Amino acid sequence: MKAKALIGATVVGLAGVAVRDLTQKKHSLKRNFPVVAHARYFLEKIGPELRQYIITNNDEERPFSRDQRSWVYASSKLENNYVGFGTDNDIEHLENYPIIKHRTFSASPPSTAVAHGHDDAVSLPSAKVLGGPRGRKHAFRPTSVVNVSAMSFGSLSGNAIEALNRGVALAGAMHNTGEGGLSDHHRKGGDLILQIGTAYFGCRDDQGRFDLGRLKDLVQSAPVRAIEVKLSQGAKPGLGGVLPAAKITKEISRIRGIPMGEDCVSPSRHAEFDSVDSMLDWVELIAGETGLPVGIKSAVGEMDFWTELARQMSGRTRGVDFITVDGGEGGTGAAPLIFSDSVALPFRIGFARVYSTFARAGLTDDVTFIGSGKLGLPDNALVAFALGVDMVNVARESMMSLGCIQAQKCHTDRCPTGVATQDPWLAHGLDPTLKSVRLSNYLQTLRRDLLKVSEACGVPHPGLIDADAIEILDGNRSGIPLREVYGYEPGWGALGPDLAREITAIMWPERDRDTEAPESATATT
Repeated sequence: MKAKALIGATVVGLAGVAVRDLTQKKHSLKRNFPVVAHARYFLEKIGPELRQYIITNNDEERPFSRDQRSWVYASSKLENNYVGFGTDNDIEHLENYPIIKHRTFSASPPSTAVAHGHDDAVSLPSAKVLGGPRGRKHAFRPTSVVNVSAMSFGSLSGNAIEALNRGVALAGAMHNTGEGGLSDHHRKGGDLILQIGTAYFGCRDDQGRFDLGRLKDLVQSAPVRAIEVKLSQGAKPGLGGVLPAAKITKEISRIRGIPMGEDCVSPSRHAEFDSVDSMLDWVELIAGETGLPVGIKSAVGEMDFWTELARQMSGRTRGVDFITVDGGEGGTGAAPLIFSDSVALPFRIGFARVYSTFARAGLTDDVTFIGSGKLGLPDNALVAFALGVDMVNVARESMMSLGCIQAQKCHTDRCPTGVATQDPWLAHGLDPTLKSVRLSNYLQTLRRDLLKVSEACGVPHPGLIDADAIEILDGNRSGIPLREVYGYEPGWGALGPDLAREITAIMWPERDRDTEAPESATATT
């Protein structure tokens, strides 16, 4: 009897769905194929999951392949992230495939821990002093070349922000606040890079205008080491930040000074300056009042801005202390498809153009270059260093270390792992204390791998790997040095001699100080 009742209820339910489908006019597929059409919508809804776990091979899926995600997950848990039986990449046929050229001999033997593959934490400081060339009062040498990129509280949950901040404290790295302001979740012990966006969240007056006094109070209330002025973001350049109304809580409304129930869309451009000249005046004002290094973050489109910036900095009276170049392949919580797909140059092309502009002006040692856009993977990061990057910022890879499964629901507020959501129930599943350790493990593992490859190339630091140390393969037909691919002149992508000697002395303190330091991975030993 129970079975008959269940069958009867099922039939009645399906009949009800059929009647509703046949009488509604919104979906033609349902009117033509009642009940059955729902299977199509269900399969469409779970399409990303099907592709992720069943259909795609290890290197197919985007934005991050299964191999890439697995490496991050294993690294964050300190599990075995090695592979067996050789690469499954089709290197015989792949085009634009980077190969790092190791060296047989080196100026100095590698460290014991790295040589024997130990997983001990390694120190990998920046080769440049942030703010040093411009004499900023609070100039400093970052203790990690790998740091957490800008992700705002609002885009990410409070628990995720707290986990990131605790994690960078454990790893000796830095945490970029993103443009959404500095919350209590950012104050868990980690050093901060305060990002100022076009809406001036956290440092604006009641009318939404920039307030220098509030900025000074803010940086004095937290361990802010530098300030980053956001001009644009790789995944949505020229658009401004977007925080959907569904993600705006009372706490976010208070921190940002925005209303509830409305999408928070930052202006596409700053109101405090409208040219390179006025921007540099504003940068010097902030640096002078706070004593902190001040830099800019931008995607790369037209080059007039960068040419003018280099020209005006050539006099060395005004300038930015660092430049963060964000690639068009970078991530975001929410953006129109056309912006994510087709606006802003990919990182390698965009960065190479910016670096070349400053190299022609003789300014590359005066600026700390930071790269972002899928650079939290060792191979991508090494190419970036060879092109002239001094540090890398990682965002989505950091999220994955916290448990992100690439569900691609960041814009819906329904992130199943509690990373990119403001839903209290979903966010409570992310334990900040546990996940902070996993972020720290990931950051330290990435630094270790960067150091391993550097020493395989015969240098003690990735900043000494230059554009001749990498070739871009065209299947089995040919390989072109990275320098030729991007039109670099000799010496571009490498540190100047003084900086090379300085970082070598830091990384190889035991070596004979009378021995000339290697200037790059391709210098003669």
